Amino acid sequence: MSTQLLISGSPHIHGDQTVGKVMWGVVIALIPATLVSFWFFGAGALLITAVSVATCLTTEWLIQKYLLKEPPSITDGSAMITAILLALNVPSNLPWWMVMIGAVVSIGIGKMSFGGLGKNIFNPALVGRVFLLISFPVAMTSWPLPIVNRLALSDAITGPTSLGIIKEGLSSNQPMDQLMQKVPSYVDMLIGNMNGSLGEVSALAILLGGIYMLFRRIITWHIPVSFILTVFVFSGILYLADPTYFIDPVFHLLAGGLMLGAVFMATDMVTSPMSYTGMLVFGIGCGLLTVIIRVWGAYPEGVSFAILIMNAFVPLINRAFKPKKFGEVVKHG
Repeated sequence: MSTQLLISGSPHIHGDQTVGKVMWGVVIALIPATLVSFWFFGAGALLITAVSVATCLTTEWLIQKYLLKEPPSITDGSAMITAILLALNVPSNLPWWMVMIGAVVSIGIGKMSFGGLGKNIFNPALVGRVFLLISFPVAMTSWPLPIVNRLALSDAITGPTSLGIIKEGLSSNQPMDQLMQKVPSYVDMLIGNMNGSLGEVSALAILLGGIYMLFRRIITWHIPVSFILTVFVFSGILYLADPTYFIDPVFHLLAGGLMLGAVFMATDMVTSPMSYTGMLVFGIGCGLLTVIIRVWGAYPEGVSFAILIMNAFVPLINRAFKPKKFGEVVKHG
């Protein structure tokens, strides 16, 4: 009787979970946020999402079949996640051809150039988003307001996000109390009645998806809780130090892409640490960088850059905080 040892590349999943179960579970968790974006931004959001999904799936299929010469695996759900997350990271009035470029970059450069699922070091959707932001800064920072006609494919009325209003106002020495009157209420920010990218609209819908993933054990609490708590504590300290210049921590949690980043993008199992301690370090780093970029950076949002920077540190974090080896004997004294 001989025993055969099979060695394969990443990802490695233990237990009854499979790559397909995990990935499609994330897709299900993204449904509430996606539906809310359709409600507030109408047909434009639907078109953006459809173009992103079609382009991501096609790009991965072509690369796997004709460049990597391996069986296409677009049915595992990973390309679908990248497509939806990319759509949630752009404004609903972005031209469709820009969405296609972002999708090709996300899959082609952010994922497949490293060898495919389980081998990429950066979150593919964020790679595509940052590429679009650098390449088309005007289009990527023209944020549509929630629309009345949900059948319209474009949004005529645009304006700065809540973070942009605060950033511009403080740069021109406007009082904080006057600036707060120009931004949506916290209730509107919670349900998503504000302008921004598709995934910035509803913290509540994103949290519902996060709870579902925790219940399904797709993610653990370590990264989202440490990420969100760090932003709350750090921004709270700044607010207590000078409330006339720094915004309160609740605003930081509800504005921008913090919830989407903390729940869905920072928790990507491929680009996040393996150990629980490493996850906490990763989340804290993301939170600190987010606040630093938001408060002192030139760009009003910092979530995408914070996660990508911490993605680069994941190999070092894994090296510093290695999981305990199975069967290892720990000596005391």
